[in-house]
Amino acid sequence: MNIEVIALAQTLWDYHHMNHTLKKSGCIMALGSHDTRVADRAAELYLEGWAPLLIFSGGLGNVTRGVWTEPEADKFARIAIEKGVPAEAILIENQSTNTGENITFTQKLLEERGLECKTFILAQKPYMERRTYATFMKQWPGKEILVTSPQMTMAEYPNEEISFERMLNIMVGDLQRIKLYPEKGFQIPQEMPDEVWQAFEKLVALGYNKHLA
Repeated sequence: MNIEVIALAQTLWDYHHMNHTLKKSGCIMALGSHDTRVADRAAELYLEGWAPLLIFSGGLGNVTRGVWTEPEADKFARIAIEKGVPAEAILIENQSTNTGENITFTQKLLEERGLECKTFILAQKPYMERRTYATFMKQWPGKEILVTSPQMTMAEYPNEEISFERMLNIMVGDLQRIKLYPEKGFQIPQEMPDEVWQAFEKLVALGYNKHLA
């Protein structure tokens, strides 16, 4: 990766972060994915006392289907229990395949259990904070939402499972969705500075287009 690509990527990385300050909430909800560090972050939040209930949501999505045999939520819950979260503090929704379903299926799960949660801390991948927030605000209005992710820099994030190139393609695709999805009714609109969209266009022109809608 050359210096220009890294600088453009950093612009997107910074924009995708909501930089919310956490406060005590009713529920922590971890959205499933191929990144088990989200489960680590969710467990950390519970063990620090940010909320009394931990919800894991996710079946097998586009990335994990055919790679994992265990639903994302079940895998994440197992990680949390291994880290010391009591099983009775965990709810599992393991049928959803995308962010919208994460929300609607979790709504149904809480209704079935007779539970109401007015405030949520959402745990997600770093480069999906903003899109998760925008989707949740549209699909489940009236809730107070804070979003967080594994606490690491862009340079620290890539690992054996998630290369820098793969991360960057996903970041580019998610930025496009933040721009397009409000018109489709999937998300609330988000203000986007000109320099962020310009970085997106340059990255697409450089070939980082594998995750575009």
